[in-house]
Amino acid sequence: MDPTRVFVKNVRRVVIKVGTNVVMKNDGRLAVGRVGAFLEEIKEMNSEGFEIILVTSGAVGAGRQRLKYRRLINSSFSDLQKPQVELDGKACPAVGQNGVMALYDHLFSQLDVTSSQLLVTDEDLKDPDFRVQLSQTVESLLELRSIPIFNENDAISIGSDPCEDFPGIFCDNDSLAALLAMELKADLLVLLSDVEGLYSCPPGDSQSKLIHTYIKEKHEGVITFGDESRIGRGGMNSKVKAAVKAAYAGTPVIIASGLAVNNIKKVLSGERIGTLFHKDAHSWIAFTEVGAREMAVAARECSKRLQDLPSEDRRKILLDIADALEVNESLIIVENEADVAAAHEHGYETSLISRLLLKPGKISTLAKSIRKLADMEEPIGRVLKRTELADELILEKTSYSLGVLLVVCESRPGAMVQIASLAIRCGNGLLLKGGKEAKRSNTILHKVITEAIPDIVGKNLIGLVTSRDEIPDLLKLDDVIDLVIPRGNNELVSQVRNLTRIPVLGHAVGICHVFVDKSANIQMAKQIILDAKTDYPAACNAMETLLVHQDLSTNGGLQVLVEELQHEGVTLYGGPRASSLLNIAEAHSLHHEYNSRACTIEIVSDVYAAIDHIDKHGSSHTDCIVTEDSEVAEHFLHQVDSAAVFQNASTRFCDGVRFGLGAEAGISTSRIHARGPVGLEGLLTTRWVLRGSGQVVNGDKGVIYTHKNLSLE
Repeated sequence: MDPTRVFVKNVRRVVIKVGTNVVMKNDGRLAVGRVGAFLEEIKEMNSEGFEIILVTSGAVGAGRQRLKYRRLINSSFSDLQKPQVELDGKACPAVGQNGVMALYDHLFSQLDVTSSQLLVTDEDLKDPDFRVQLSQTVESLLELRSIPIFNENDAISIGSDPCEDFPGIFCDNDSLAALLAMELKADLLVLLSDVEGLYSCPPGDSQSKLIHTYIKEKHEGVITFGDESRIGRGGMNSKVKAAVKAAYAGTPVIIASGLAVNNIKKVLSGERIGTLFHKDAHSWIAFTEVGAREMAVAARECSKRLQDLPSEDRRKILLDIADALEVNESLIIVENEADVAAAHEHGYETSLISRLLLKPGKISTLAKSIRKLADMEEPIGRVLKRTELADELILEKTSYSLGVLLVVCESRPGAMVQIASLAIRCGNGLLLKGGKEAKRSNTILHKVITEAIPDIVGKNLIGLVTSRDEIPDLLKLDDVIDLVIPRGNNELVSQVRNLTRIPVLGHAVGICHVFVDKSANIQMAKQIILDAKTDYPAACNAMETLLVHQDLSTNGGLQVLVEELQHEGVTLYGGPRASSLLNIAEAHSLHHEYNSRACTIEIVSDVYAAIDHIDKHGSSHTDCIVTEDSEVAEHFLHQVDSAAVFQNASTRFCDGVRFGLGAEAGISTSRIHARGPVGLEGLLTTRWVLRGSGQVVNGDKGVIYTHKNLSLE
């Protein structure tokens, strides 16, 4: 649930205003199908105990359509040649009200719901006695589960357009809905429109963005509204005025699309739908309208301040974070347990829950890895190469911070800590988007980490992205964000790569192989494959395919390995040869990541066939050979084109911490920039620093190049 929408858990009475553009089609006819779907949603809410009060527009538009038709068929040809007089503004709603209410009554009766009509005018609601009687009537209707349907009685109303010229208490159905929400003590007012909510400028503008939370102090006077309603009296301007009035009187308001299916349900479940108006919105600025660009720019500014700190000060930030994690361990575990319980309740896959869980000792391990990272050699400004170009002209190639990183994770709250600590050590700003299943864990970890960052750097160094809606905007910021690291399944990585021009570092899947050669020590092979598969089956470096030399199928070695895996509860699926020989189910694909206690097993003729299989079905992550033949081993290690290749060691060793990198931002299968576990070096770039004594090129006439390599000391 979005943190700004938590209040909806206590909502029971809802006033819903249905705009003309929702009730009517563009051609002026009633939108029967759309209204029918909306009323089905209302019926379900009514059954669930919500008290629903409708305010509907549409009478003016419906009446205008019917009267135009009537005038047309009653006109002679000569009448039609004359200038057409505008239809009477009072006659239209008088005629149209019948049609609108007939539609509601018919559709509600099909759903076995009783509705009731209440036509009111501004003069009516000015009368205190009338308002008391009205409230009593509505209470009675709600007790009987009848849906009250309000409309301004435009046929006799003395209101006029525009509303600014009208001295009354409401002048259209938007302001009527706001008044009723306050008068009837509603918990929420929903104004349904034909757009998703309030935009920063007219929705057709390419620069327009949806405002998720309206903040009066920020947005009042700066929003440019589009056209008024095409076929009604209102428009977004009147909706915003009504919303502000109701919200600051104590009734939260959401402007949302009435054209989208089940939007009311989504609003009441706390989803970030439409634009929220709330009297406390100004205090939610951290959760609301810090836009994608603002967040990225703030992270970049903080990263520059971080880079300017002395090395020891940056080191101290990491040590403070490690201490803070340990001090707040119990609080972090409580939030993580809540995420895990919710994941079980939602029926998430076991592999995802496994990655989500912060196991006992995990916080201590993370703190230890951060301290190790702090004690590593200073990465920023390290001289990698020094060259004398000419006399007193010295060129240095130095390491330098990348700038701003965007990391998109599924589950893995522990990864957030590792990535944040790596970013800080390298002087980078960071934007983090965790999966919704780890929301509480990520929120508390982000709070603990950022509170340890001194004000001289700024808490915005690490931004926590709370909504998936912000990801597409962030991925467009190739002028502010320097590297994207997606950590999740193939679908996530593919989506990120397709949506951005920013360099992407990571891997889509981890289909790791272990090839057991004919010369392998079977006892060693057994230990390696069991560890590679069962130590942490959900990890990307876990074995997913076991390849076995065909000779082991005749000397008993294959049977030993199969029995050991089955004894440990591993479900085996076979390739074409193994499934037939072992009488096991055939794998539906040889390119499959199980992330569980399951794997594919296949029989190959030799090391060449094993390499060919890995080339065709692998993911260039981590692949291992178990063999005592050094010549076969070297051929495998040189020919398998993966980020990590091992001999006689579990694939689970492919890890930033185990490699001594201190931590890892992820494992990359790219061939550019960084490959394998990505630690400090993978989050740095280089730049050239040239120190001279007044030299100029001048067509290279006055420079004698020496290009001499110099010591780094």
